[in-house]
Amino acid sequence: MKRWSLFFLCLLSASLFFALGVWQLERRVWKLALIDRVETRIHAPPSLLPPSRDWTTVNPEQDEYRRVKLRGRYLYSGETLVDALTVRGHGAWVLTPLATSTGLVLVNRGFVPSDAVEKENRPSGDVTVVGLLRISEPEGRFLRPNQPLLGKWFSRDVAAIAAARHLGIVAPFFVDAEASGTQGYPVGGLTVVQFRNMHLFYAVTWFALAVMSGCGAWLVARPGRNA
Repeated sequence: MKRWSLFFLCLLSASLFFALGVWQLERRVWKLALIDRVETRIHAPPSLLPPSRDWTTVNPEQDEYRRVKLRGRYLYSGETLVDALTVRGHGAWVLTPLATSTGLVLVNRGFVPSDAVEKENRPSGDVTVVGLLRISEPEGRFLRPNQPLLGKWFSRDVAAIAAARHLGIVAPFFVDAEASGTQGYPVGGLTVVQFRNMHLFYAVTWFALAVMSGCGAWLVARPGRNA
């Protein structure tokens, strides 16, 4: 009895591991398609932002990392510094509301080191911004939640920042500005576009476990084995 219970357990495990391996292969196909889409978006000519009536339809699958172009005037009174760790070291992202013809959009103007916050450039008048559309990052980072009442921000949470700064209605996304080509801070164009793709490794691991479980089932049920 124990022998056959062990046999069916091994057989069930082999089936489960095999199914997980197939799922990881499917995930790999999805991830490669996503990487291809994003690569196409970030190198495409910039398009205009959708009108405000369509802002609620913006989603990661169709829009994130889309290269966009917008024009407006910065409202520096609503500027927010968000904690950042980049290839240039520790500092902050400078998020500034941009008043456009279709409404307010938070623009991540770029990175400024902790010791150079007071040296950031603040262009006046209408400006044109080209950058990547990004989806809001609610609540904060793992173990480092945003603290609006203390003015401490660890993620670019558009809704929370808009509420804390009393900005009213803003776009439910933000734009990472590209490098402007001018000297000084903030430094744009530091968006990291990288996707972890370990699905093939995981698939091989699951398939290996399936084979091992199948071998175990064969060993349990092989002819000549004592009951």
